[in-house]
Amino acid sequence: MHTEFSQETYLIRRKVFTLFGGQFHVYDAHGQVVLFSRQKAFKLREDIRVYTDETEKEERLWIRARQIIDFSAAYDVLASQTGELLGTLRRKGFSSLLRDSWEFLDVRGQPMGKIMEDSMMLGLLRRFLTDLIPQAFHATVSGQPVASYRQRFNPFVFKLEVQLAPGASAAIRTEMLLAAGILLTAIEGRQG
Repeated sequence: MHTEFSQETYLIRRKVFTLFGGQFHVYDAHGQVVLFSRQKAFKLREDIRVYTDETEKEERLWIRARQIIDFSAAYDVLASQTGELLGTLRRKGFSSLLRDSWEFLDVRGQPMGKIMEDSMMLGLLRRFLTDLIPQAFHATVSGQPVASYRQRFNPFVFKLEVQLAPGASAAIRTEMLLAAGILLTAIEGRQG
């Protein structure tokens, strides 16, 4: 495992001024950039690449949508250097209308965990009244907590704190938990 995937705390920040596509910096607990992500613009299918830094010389992860338009979109997460499928993140379409919900799928496509928005009432308030209420998500695998994702309140810059639970890497690869954070920043973060 690469050192960028050995942290317990991360901060994902969406870059504010980009002409095309999305850019995200992933920081460790000490404020050092450990990953840089670019979401390609004008793609019919989501295509997000994750690199070690802004030079984009070393690609670590590739997150790609399976289909062009899909209400319950599935995003495969691949190790860029080997092409190995690490797992899939699938958005739960209808249930996400009221409360954002995702599933972790293993390499065989079987559900192994989920990511849920903190509460349905807060989710409804966010969608219909104000987007000034920060989002929070909790991830579990086999019913055990593996990570939490909390948006820091900032009306101008989307920032998402990722906190891995002790022993989370025994239940699911850290790459999958970070890919989930990047997707939450890219997909959920642009809803407001």
